[in-house]
Amino acid sequence: MAGHSKWANIKHRKAAQDARRSKLFTKLLREVQIAARLGGPDPESNPRLRAAIQNARSASVPKENIERAIKKGSGNNAEDYAEIKYEGTGPGGIAIIVECATDNTNRTVSNIRSYFNKYGGSLAKSGSLDYIFNHKGVFTIPIQHIQDPESVQLELIEAGAEDIEIEDQWMTIFCHKKDFGNIQKYLEQAQITPQESGLQYIPTITKKLSPEQFKKVFKLIDALENDDDVQKVYHNIELTDELEKIITA
Repeated sequence: MAGHSKWANIKHRKAAQDARRSKLFTKLLREVQIAARLGGPDPESNPRLRAAIQNARSASVPKENIERAIKKGSGNNAEDYAEIKYEGTGPGGIAIIVECATDNTNRTVSNIRSYFNKYGGSLAKSGSLDYIFNHKGVFTIPIQHIQDPESVQLELIEAGAEDIEIEDQWMTIFCHKKDFGNIQKYLEQAQITPQESGLQYIPTITKKLSPEQFKKVFKLIDALENDDDVQKVYHNIELTDELEKIITA
């Protein structure tokens, strides 16, 4: 899990400047809609919906849009999105997991395969990358939202946190999936609002790339993230200072 927060920090910094903000809104609202359909419209009894609403609010999605997505997801005519996970390898042997929510699986798998083929990668069998990633609960919080980080860390560990990273003014909390709700409740009671929370695939094995290899695989990741059916993309690239300069250039 070491180093994961660096990727998250860059993502949050770039999100505020992202020209594709409307696409981000669509993905966040789709997650709200799916969460409401699967677990009901009451966020108090639906941890996934609570996290989805919080993530949407942190990205400045209008309140009325969130409420509309909840109503749409819990109504009789809710769109039935299929949640599918694709796995593959990119240039340099990078492992990539792609989470999708789609109303047309044939379209989605065709698009995902075309991205991998175009940018020097290939799809892999489902489950073939399980040994590289752990599915964890992750909370990313601006450190300025925490008055006493040391005491909060101790209380988070008691609530079920497995690891806590502090990097570039962000605190990132990792926990087992079963403890996600406990961490979520603790933060709510402590009036600490995460910038983002949810279940993520965290690499246990990372891989170093040369700048040339990184530029190739980053094109693949960018193409995947820009697809309307793709919700999240995970990889096991080891982020170095040299690669970080390429991202933020």
